[in-house]
Amino acid sequence: MSARLSTAIRIGDAATAILRKTKNFPDQRLGEIEDWTDREHIGVDPMLLALSMELALKAWFVFDHDNPNVHKSHDLTKLFDALLPESQKNLDKEFRRSVSPLHPSPFFVDYGIRDILTQHKDAFIDWRYLHEAKKTMMFDESAFEATLEMVLHEFRKRYRIEE
Repeated sequence: MSARLSTAIRIGDAATAILRKTKNFPDQRLGEIEDWTDREHIGVDPMLLALSMELALKAWFVFDHDNPNVHKSHDLTKLFDALLPESQKNLDKEFRRSVSPLHPSPFFVDYGIRDILTQHKDAFIDWRYLHEAKKTMMFDESAFEATLEMVLHEFRKRYRIEE
């Protein structure tokens, strides 16, 4: 196995692990938090989901460019733009097929993956420093999570592990 592939897989596995942990948090949207003094994780979900997306896009980058030196950025739009045009096109096509119909956006007529990544491009930083919030904090958790799951699913299609 090449160094780029093993590095990309490790980064992708880290993204998947963060997603799994986040899914185990009580869901405030569904009323799973019974005692509102137990809200310490509020703001953690968006931060961790954004970190997971960052890692997923960096795994794609390593795979695309055969280069384990990924961009030192948290900006999801910049990371997406660093992917090969073919990867961007494939991810956008799958987003429009599988995510957009289930999570339509009232803000975009031609809703693509770049739109959701741009909308949440700084989510890791914004939600990590929630106590410093200087603007309205919006995070479409269900659409973002569905997009992240799609990106990770499509990434896993790029390789097969054999013994």
